[in-house]
This record gives sequence, structure tokens and C-alpha cells, in this order.
Amino acid sequence: WHKDVRFFQIMDKNGELRGKFYIDLYARGKKRGGAWMDDCVGRKKVDGKIQTPVAYLVCNFTPPTGNDPALLTHDEVLTLFHEFGHGLQHMMTQVDYLGVSGINGVEWDAVELPSQFMENWCWEKEALDLISGHYQTGAPLPDSLFEKMLAAKNFQAGMLMVRQLEFSLFDFRMHQDYDPAQGARIYEVLHEIREQVSVMIPPAFNRFAHSFSHIFAGGYAAGYYSYKWAEVLSSDAYSLFEENGIFDQETGIAFLTHILETGGSADAMDLFVKFRGREPSIDALLRHNGIAV
Repeated sequence: WHKDVRFFQIMDKNGELRGKFYIDLYARGKKRGGAWMDDCVGRKKVDGKIQTPVAYLVCNFTPPTGNDPALLTHDEVLTLFHEFGHGLQHMMTQVDYLGVSGINGVEWDAVELPSQFMENWCWEKEALDLISGHYQTGAPLPDSLFEKMLAAKNFQAGMLMVRQLEFSLFDFRMHQDYDPAQGARIYEVLHEIREQVSVMIPPAFNRFAHSFSHIFAGGYAAGYYSYKWAEVLSSDAYSLFEENGIFDQETGIAFLTHILETGGSADAMDLFVKFRGREPSIDALLRHNGIAV
């Protein structure tokens, strides 16, 4: 649909076709903003034959200019890895029933596991050295600049975390505690939560709840917590790579087998335990945010 769009096929080690995807990276006029992965064709068995999954990966990155290549920012690389994580779950599935193959049927609080998981490699010097460098000289990213990037990543990470806890608890309380006889009690409840978790309580005129579109127009009603829970899962899953090596093949195959290939065919917690060998722990998330060592 545009000259910038590329099409790729993914083959496994045996030469078998596993998936295909279109990738449309650059911003242009009249193109919808943002970045997303969507399914074009899902895997299923039709008349005894497997329908190969096909994905769209769409972004709005800065395009090439003149004779220079596209020079992606680190945030853009994070976005690419994030959306490709969704794409991998869609394309790598080995489930033959469309309703639970790929991204279909995956529990809401686990859908962001593969995407946020993939972002971790963007914060590893060993990985960045493979995919980045000065576009003219090829010089690798300086260690001093990488350390500054890590410091900026974790700046006020604790504040951001308690802010998400505030939003999550507020969402839960709105749906769990509502009593028609008492009314919504929106700001009364929100104030109670802020007294529990907020470092800085906003002024009385603050009307955050009026624009909390995630829970009344964004599909996250009683589910906003899934943002943070997915970070717990992704950080803890990635910590196994930190233990075994970030490019360890055996660990990668285990993630492929237990997470990417299974779609929504089994309980997300059961699949995580099969991969990690235990239930999730928050330790890796706190460490990745610079809150614990």
C-alpha cells in the first residue's frame, strides 16, 4: 500500500514457514498516528492444512532524509521491539484453533508480557552494540552515554510506580465498592487512595478522574492494574535471561515454547510457571527500575 512497506517471512531452523509480516515504519501524511501490531491472518487448521499467521507492524518513525538513512531514536527502537513482541506471539503460535491461537484468547493481564519483555534488550549494552552505532563511522555507543541513558530511564521511577498504583487502586475501588445508595463517591475514594500511596497529593481542584479515559473509553475498566502486572511478568521472565545470558539459546527456546507458541490455549499463570519454574516475583521489576539492587 506504500513504497516504504516491507514484507518478511519467518522460517524456523528446519526451514518451515512460521509466519509472515508487513512492516510500515515511517510517518507520512494522512497516516494514522501511533504504533501498533495487528493480525492480518490468524493461524488455524483449514481442511487439514495450516493457515500461516500474518501480522501488520505499523509505526510512525522519522523517515530517511536525503542520502541519510533513518536514524531512529532510542524511544523509537523501544517501540519497535515492543510491537515486534506482540507480532512474535501472533506469528510463533502453534495452536490450530483461531479463538486461542497467537494473541487471541490471552488473558488481559498477560497480553503485554511478550511486548514489554522484548523492550529489555534495548537496555543492554551487549544488544545495542549489535544494532546501533554512528551511522557514518560505525563507532559503538559510548559507555558514558549509555550510563546516562540508564540514569535517565530510572529518574523518578518510584514516583511513576506509585502513580500507577494510585490509578490501579482507584480503578478497582470504583468497580468493587460502588453502592447506588451512596453514589459514586469518586473524589472521596480517590483521596483515600492518595492518602495511602501518593508522595505528593494533588490540590483539591485537580480533576484527574474526569479524564481517566482508560477505564471508561479505553477497554481497561477494572483492568488498569494489568499495565503494572505485565511489567512484573516481563521483568521476572527477562531475569532468567540475565541469569543465563541475554542471548542464551536454551532460555530463548523455553520462552518460545511456553509463552509465544501457546497463545490463549492455557492459563497464563500456568504457562509462566512452566517457563520460570515458579510464580512471578516483583524483585526483578524493582531492580530494573533502580529501586532495589
